[in-house]
Amino acid sequence: MKTTTTILVIFISAFTFAQTVPDSLQTNPQNQQNAAQRILSGNINSGVTVGGYGEIVYNQPEGDNGTLDVHRLVLLFGYKFNDKVQFVTEVELEHVEEVYVEQAFLQYSLNDYVNLRGGLMLVPMGIVNEYHEPTTFNGVDRPSVDKSIVPSTWREVGVGVSGRFNEISLGYQAYVFNGFKSVNSDGNGNITAGLLGGSNGLRGGRQKGIESTINKPTFSTKLDYYGLPGLRLGLSGYFGRTQAGDDVDMIDGADVGISMIGVDARYAFQRFTARGQFITANISDTEAYNNLNGTNLGSKLEGWYVEGAYNLLPQDKAQQLFAFARYEDYNTQAGVEGSLVKNSAYDRNDLTFGLSYKIAPGAVVKADYQIKDNASSIDVPNQLNFGLGVWF
Repeated sequence: MKTTTTILVIFISAFTFAQTVPDSLQTNPQNQQNAAQRILSGNINSGVTVGGYGEIVYNQPEGDNGTLDVHRLVLLFGYKFNDKVQFVTEVELEHVEEVYVEQAFLQYSLNDYVNLRGGLMLVPMGIVNEYHEPTTFNGVDRPSVDKSIVPSTWREVGVGVSGRFNEISLGYQAYVFNGFKSVNSDGNGNITAGLLGGSNGLRGGRQKGIESTINKPTFSTKLDYYGLPGLRLGLSGYFGRTQAGDDVDMIDGADVGISMIGVDARYAFQRFTARGQFITANISDTEAYNNLNGTNLGSKLEGWYVEGAYNLLPQDKAQQLFAFARYEDYNTQAGVEGSLVKNSAYDRNDLTFGLSYKIAPGAVVKADYQIKDNASSIDVPNQLNFGLGVWF
């Protein structure tokens, strides 16, 4: 039976209204920046900037062996050519042995309101896909909604514009990208594998800028409103079709259409913080896609979460110790087409609670416990997690 959220929602709502002191600069989402934004903010002189972030985690599921992993180490390099032209790149090493380029884009600032960008960029969907450094979120692992539905770290090659209008407290981004890859082929007009479906939905189709194929460009946009003290609201959209490759593009069932919408909120008030998001994706032509490829891609993916946290240390201390709780509900087969039968094991919920001890602004020690459940009769083991994170 799915875990009820009523108690947690009441707890978070009550805690929000209980705070009566101005918000903290360290936790205010209106002041937060990700790694790339630190370079692009204009607070550095011309030349090279070097930084990075990393995570080491220990995951211990009940009744099974645990795993220790240098999950990721990301090296950031930026170069400011002049006041208008900047370059940002991040090189990621995952699990010690896998090397990826996480971002690599050139930005040209036309004026205070419009920046032109081109290259490998993060798709602005939800919170964590853009703000995924380990000191920016609670919990050892990123939220499951931001792995199975969004999915992070989601980046593609494209061009577009970004900027903000401080007079109306509104930031914006709009890009044209290549999209998810839906199938692999042998180059001779034969499909060898479908890449989408299962418990992680679209995740297997991320191209990551690796010899990416593009048949039909996709459109991505996000608006951020920050006009209320301590509050940041986001509205995201992603629209288009998946990429199949020129040799199989015309085969019925080789690609699908995607329409994804997300809303998110982050809030801080003195020692209290909260965040939440809702993501829904409608996938068209899944019946033909599943019939052709023997896959089980849902026609609707949907997920949401709410989280509340409270700093247990005094407001005037440099260190912070956040106790937090987060509830997630997510389903990669919220809807299906044709003869596909919903797999109730894909209808999941997680309750995560624990501590995030920020021993310095760029260093955190984390511990949490996760109670996992789904709509099927299959038991899912709960899990204990520990982690170390840095960002500099």
